[in-house]
Amino acid sequence: MPQGKPAVVPDDGLTTRQRRHRPLVIVHTGEMKGKSTAAFGLALRGWSQGWSIGVFQFVKSAKWKVGEEAALRRLGRLHEETGEGGAVEWNKMGEGWSWVRKKGTEEDHAAAALEGWREIGRRLRDERHGLYILDEFNYPMHWGWVDVDEVISTLRDRPGRQHVVITGRHAPDALVDAADLVVNMTKVKHPMDAGQKGQRGIEW
Repeated sequence: MPQGKPAVVPDDGLTTRQRRHRPLVIVHTGEMKGKSTAAFGLALRGWSQGWSIGVFQFVKSAKWKVGEEAALRRLGRLHEETGEGGAVEWNKMGEGWSWVRKKGTEEDHAAAALEGWREIGRRLRDERHGLYILDEFNYPMHWGWVDVDEVISTLRDRPGRQHVVITGRHAPDALVDAADLVVNMTKVKHPMDAGQKGQRGIEW
């Protein structure tokens, strides 16, 4: 893609403008850190374009406080007060599920994840947001809590111009095939390799 130009122009009957403004499904996956960070970076870009931003966190605990949440919530308040940028809504699905089990059974977490996905589906049908960040949503699909085919069909049939970013390890192969943009974060080097734990401002 030299200078941002596509190497191939498909014979799909669309004009350059139509093709350029086609809404995207974006997947950030892989073993390395940075998947959510990159997604929230896109949220900042979308906010500056005046898009309504909907963030849905599926895996991190509902008590987990991340710097991006504080920053985006403040940008949402700025929009409410001045009209600058776009609206921001941040949602944590259920009790959260991280590397350590939270209270509730696996069935409880699966039900909460499924209801979270169904709420996203309703919002997609209503065209509620310009950009959706489905943070760590690959996990509920990987664990079988949410049907991958249902997700793909809902994303495929969504109306309007709604971009969707899905993060997390273990992105299902079918989702990777269906997505428009896929990034696989691979590790070259990490401080944890030398025994260093995560730190404020870097990991959260």
